[in-house]
Amino acid sequence: MSKGTIYPGQEHAFSDVDETGLGAVDAVADDRPPASLFGEAWRQLRRRPVFWISALLILLAVLMALFPWLFTSADPRYCVLQYSLDPPDAAHPFGFDKQGCDIYARTIYGARASVAVGVLTMLISVAIGTVIGSIAGYRGGWADSLLSRVTDVFFAIPFVLAAIVIMQIFKESRTIWTVVIVISLFGWPQVARICRSAVIKAKQEEYVTAARALGSGGWAIMLRHVLPNAAAPIIVYATVALGSYIVTEATLSFLGIGLPPTIVSWGADISSARAVLRQAPQVLFYPAGALAMTVLGFIMMGDVVRDAFDPKARK
Repeated sequence: MSKGTIYPGQEHAFSDVDETGLGAVDAVADDRPPASLFGEAWRQLRRRPVFWISALLILLAVLMALFPWLFTSADPRYCVLQYSLDPPDAAHPFGFDKQGCDIYARTIYGARASVAVGVLTMLISVAIGTVIGSIAGYRGGWADSLLSRVTDVFFAIPFVLAAIVIMQIFKESRTIWTVVIVISLFGWPQVARICRSAVIKAKQEEYVTAARALGSGGWAIMLRHVLPNAAAPIIVYATVALGSYIVTEATLSFLGIGLPPTIVSWGADISSARAVLRQAPQVLFYPAGALAMTVLGFIMMGDVVRDAFDPKARK
């Protein structure tokens, strides 16, 4: 066969060959580095409609918590008994509760306390659980045994029941920080367990062995290599737990031992609406609906984040 001979069916094989002799493979070669775990997760998240729906619900709750005056100019604490249980009108789209307070304004401002408690509790619980779980998982030995037994003791205590009992002690001096600290006190054990398992798995990887061979110290390996690669399950749990912390705060306020009456919250409004549930069900519907939609947003976000960080789910 001569050098320039091309047999039938082989025309496409040399169609992209240029004068330098390089083929089409070089033209389509992708020199970009492979996506990181978080980069691949974001690529998966932005393709999911559930992610955008949950993000919209969370964004709405955060905006109501940070900037409630953007949604209403009414004072949620200004109540006139003359307007008790009046139906909705143009200026008050949700009507009035039993005390004559604007339900719409109280629903908007109620997001501030609920979201604040959820976010602060999540941050504190994740911080405590990450420290204890990472030390237990990375150090092993007696440190793992001691910290795991302490975690088991707190994990065995009923979460809501313990919060109810302790909140009774601070019945006369309750603030947002009181609720946050009490819930965080019993919210970190699950984070510690998840972090410990993730750290044990991560420290057995080859990049940790290579870092040790290069002379890196224990804490440097922990902070630079182990924790970043163990962060995915912690992030997933924190997203879901934030919604459960909001529900816990609402439960405590519903029982009258959560936030004080001077702070507008969805749980307190749901509790006060029980007396007029048959007469005016909308008094209960709006704060309960706002609470349900906010919690639903965080739970849906946790589900899609879990799927995005799970290689098996991606396959």
